[in-house]
Amino acid sequence: VQLQASGGGLVQAGGSLRLSCAASGRTSRTYKMGWFRQAPGKEREFVAHIVWSVCSTDYADSVKGRFTISRDNAKNTVYLQMNSLKPEDTAVYYCAHRTIGAFKYNYWGQGTLVTVSS
Repeated sequence: VQLQASGGGLVQAGGSLRLSCAASGRTSRTYKMGWFRQAPGKEREFVAHIVWSVCSTDYADSVKGRFTISRDNAKNTVYLQMNSLKPEDTAVYYCAHRTIGAFKYNYWGQGTLVTVSS
């Protein structure tokens, strides 16, 4: 599975961005896709995930109510709509894919930088 993330950029605090991650390859065995982020000097952290078959979602507490993860099954694409952005949301955002039967995310995208200015 190959993942291509896009949509990052520079935005002012309070603004919005939408990230996209297109999956290609053996996407028929998708169990879950997620978004993670890594801020400068910090470890990578979970942001949100979506279980592909049932569209159930989960979010980190820090983004609940502001971010929404969704997917387009026909396009094999997952989205992250980010509203009310804060400077602390500044990070490189990575999408990840977990295959059916895998115990963890086993494919990762290249990352897209989101910078939120105050």
